[in-house]
Amino acid sequence: MSKVHIVTDSASTIDPATAERLEVTVLPLTVRIDGKDYQDSINLDHEELLLRMARDRIRPKVVGPTAEDFRQVYNHLTRQTDQIISLHSSASLSPLYREAQIATREFLGRCDILVIDSETLSVGLNILVHEAARLANQSDSLNEITRQIRGIIRRIYIVLITDTLDYLEHNHLINPTQAILGAMLGIKPFLAIEEGRIVPMEKVRSHERAIDKLAEFANEFSDIDRVAILQSTPYPTDETKMLVERLALATSEQNLPILLYGPLLAAQIGPDGMGLVVYEGASRESFLITP
Repeated sequence: MSKVHIVTDSASTIDPATAERLEVTVLPLTVRIDGKDYQDSINLDHEELLLRMARDRIRPKVVGPTAEDFRQVYNHLTRQTDQIISLHSSASLSPLYREAQIATREFLGRCDILVIDSETLSVGLNILVHEAARLANQSDSLNEITRQIRGIIRRIYIVLITDTLDYLEHNHLINPTQAILGAMLGIKPFLAIEEGRIVPMEKVRSHERAIDKLAEFANEFSDIDRVAILQSTPYPTDETKMLVERLALATSEQNLPILLYGPLLAAQIGPDGMGLVVYEGASRESFLITP
C-alpha cells in the first residue's frame, strides 16, 4: 500500500519550499473581492488586502478551491498513491470542506480520500499539517494519522479581539444593536474559535483590557507547546509588545511568532484584529510537532 499523501489549503500558511520538503500539496484559496477572483498568495497579498479593507471596508469572500479544483488535484495524486488525507480550514468558516467532500465521490473504489475538518485555520492548521506530513513520511497508516490529527485538533485554541464591529455584524456574530452600542461605548468583543465557529465569549471596555484577556487566556495553561500571535500588521505594534510582555509568564519562547492573518480570518473579523493561537501540551500526548 502506498504512502498517505497530505493535501491542504493556503490558509495553513505553508510556504512552497516547506510544502515541497514535507511532500504536501497546497491549494490556494480563491478570494472574491468586488466580483473579481484572486488566488491567495499568488495575486493576493495579505498586507495589501488588510490595508484595502481598512480603507474601503471591502468584504472579501472565500469561494474556492472548488470541487473541480479538488478533483484535478486528487486525480493527479492517484498516479502516486491510493491514500489521501485532505486537511482543510474550518468547515464553518469556508466552503472548502464541502467542496473537497463533493470531489471525493469520483474516486470511490480506487483511492481512499479522507477529508478532515480541522476546525481551525492559520497557525492551527499549520500545526496539524506538519504533524500529518511527519506521520505520513514515517509511513504511518491512514487510520493512525487520522487518529493522531483528531487528538491534536482538541488541543488547539484560538482567541481573538477586534477594534471595529461592522464585519462581526455582517457575519451575524453580533446583532446591529450590539454593534452600535459597542462602537458608542468602546466595547470590544472577546472571541474564541470553538468547534470551528467564531463565538463571542464576553465584552471588554478598553483595548488594554482586551490585550489582558488574551494574555490571561494563555496563562490558564500549565503546559504550552506552541503559541503565536496573529495580527493585522506585518510589524510589531505597541499592542503587540504589550501582549508579548504579558505572555512571558505563559511560555518560555523567547521569540514569539508574530504573523499577519489571511483572508479567511479577515473576512470574519475585519482588518483591525489581533489573536492568539495556543497549542496545548504536546508532552501530554505521544506526538511531537515538527518545526
